[in-house]
Amino acid sequence: MFSLSLMITLIACGDDEPQAVFDPTRYEINTGNFPPPMLPQDNLPTQAGVKLGRMLFYEKALSKGESMSCADCHQQKDMFSDIRRFSVGVDNLDGHRQAMSVFNLAWHSRGFFWDGRSESLRDQALRPIQDPLEMNESLENVVSKLNEMKIYQDQFVRAFGTSEITSERIGLAIEQFELTLISNDSKFDRFQQGTAVLTEAEERGRQLFFSEFDPFTGQKGGECFHCHGGFNFANDLFMNNGLDAEADFTDLGRFEVTGLPVDLARFKVPTLRNIALTPPYMHDGRFATLEEVIEHYNTGVKNSSTMEEALFHNAQHGGLQLNSQEKSDLVEFLKTLTDPALQTDIRFSSPF
Repeated sequence: MFSLSLMITLIACGDDEPQAVFDPTRYEINTGNFPPPMLPQDNLPTQAGVKLGRMLFYEKALSKGESMSCADCHQQKDMFSDIRRFSVGVDNLDGHRQAMSVFNLAWHSRGFFWDGRSESLRDQALRPIQDPLEMNESLENVVSKLNEMKIYQDQFVRAFGTSEITSERIGLAIEQFELTLISNDSKFDRFQQGTAVLTEAEERGRQLFFSEFDPFTGQKGGECFHCHGGFNFANDLFMNNGLDAEADFTDLGRFEVTGLPVDLARFKVPTLRNIALTPPYMHDGRFATLEEVIEHYNTGVKNSSTMEEALFHNAQHGGLQLNSQEKSDLVEFLKTLTDPALQTDIRFSSPF
């Protein structure tokens, strides 16, 4: 009798799992030497929220047929980008623009995607789920699938206080996780901190990167810093960098969102951090190498009514007139913007 009572007690205790409870503990984002980001005050990252967002980022149930997750087109080993020219969706359909990297988004404030059609990360996170070229799933089905998994019911309690799963909360959680994806430990960062030394080629490239080109005095410069300046090597703007003449515009870029003629063929200026590991380049992935990108600015800029004035000025004077050594030096400098730690940081890897 005693043995039977003990067995019943043990079975009962085994079924009595700890209940998930709301955990508002803030997530401390390590920004290093970067300025503080303007975090959304209505969705400040918490440890539970970031964990949920990380789970959802790698969750294949967000797609039709449970065949892919956000991470399939934003792979950590590729600096959270896609090294294919166009990502391939669940139905083996190609996207129509090259997938952008999703690190350092905490410092973006003027829209997401190449055309800026999403004003917030929470909105950006939900669009690929519904895009027929990408994950091709309905938000209703995603919510239904997650509701069948206790692991998510519990984590929504920890992150939001109740087990209610909604598309809005899915977006908020992924937003929290993406805000923590920070790359700030490149050789260039250590150079600025005085703990690394650039090679002669890297230093020559650095000087070219941050120098003006003056065709009248013969001063050499890449003028890269005009669009790719600051700590993040980006300006958070939409610009036309002379890829095509106006008659050849096939992707109208920002214009498709605003309808303003001034936005024709303007696209989000991406960060150059980790650029050496995130080919191909431009919104349509037309350039496979950094050498091709530099040659575009050196000799290939095409005029149009919305092209940046500085590029037009340089094109009128025969381009940047960089020689082979100078172009090589620029590539060597761009490689110093690589942050290998981002590729292996366990905080950003799959939790499954």
